[in-house]
Amino acid sequence: MPSLKEVKNRISSVTSTQQITKAMKMVAAAKLRRAQDRIIQIRPYSQKLSSLLSNVSSTISGDIENKYAAEREINKVLILVVTSDRGLCGAFNANVCKAVVALIQEKYADLDKQGQVELLCVGKKGYDFFKRRNYKLINDFVELFADLNFDNAREAAELAMKGYEEGTYDVVDLVYNEFKNVATQIIRKEQFLPIAKVENDSEEESLNLDYIFEPSQEEIIKDLIPYSLRISFYKSLLESNAAEHGARMTAMGQATDNAQELLKQLKLTYNRTRQAAITKEILEIVGGAEALSN
Repeated sequence: MPSLKEVKNRISSVTSTQQITKAMKMVAAAKLRRAQDRIIQIRPYSQKLSSLLSNVSSTISGDIENKYAAEREINKVLILVVTSDRGLCGAFNANVCKAVVALIQEKYADLDKQGQVELLCVGKKGYDFFKRRNYKLINDFVELFADLNFDNAREAAELAMKGYEEGTYDVVDLVYNEFKNVATQIIRKEQFLPIAKVENDSEEESLNLDYIFEPSQEEIIKDLIPYSLRISFYKSLLESNAAEHGARMTAMGQATDNAQELLKQLKLTYNRTRQAAITKEILEIVGGAEALSN
């Protein structure tokens, strides 16, 4: 049985840890609120823009080249991996890393053996994970979430877009956590490039895609499509940021509850140890008194 001092020190240590996890939960809740507001604001805009982008790509005349929708034979792949810069958020980062490994094994196993699969990591945890396992990393955007804004996100998006445009990569995939609620994050594996075209079978749907372009189709291709891709990537980063705070809030809440349960057990052990020590002292006193009386 541990001594009273050991149990008392353990109680003090667990109490301090509980205070830290409780504070981290409150901080994560405050950050989640702000991140959630940003997601609510950008989701309708991004979804409508993505839908418009796919429809425009499907209706472009054949004599105009859309460099972001050109489908080529897949010889080299780039995967955008979005994780967090910090831990203490449960399985948030591990789930993304596992999803990326599974994606490579399922779709690009042969290319991976040839060294034709490269990763671009947004977030320190994903970068460290794949660097330790000797995956090919072309760049990293560590600490991007410390000041997440459209300009910072655009740099990563344009790096992938430039690689696809120049023919360095034939397909660009994106893997990230989508925010659903505080307790749930959904792993998304999406094709970032080339842009998927909308297939319409009915005449009614075809009529909905009869756009009037102003100033011209060429200008739309030049300006709208790259902007839409940047917005789509920025929205993915905002989703991951909100999901991270939700996962950390949940993890720290569970850690606080576990600390409370552990404190109950330690206090019970402390009381039992103290009672045993008192009983032992009483027995010694009674034994000594009995010896003196004899």
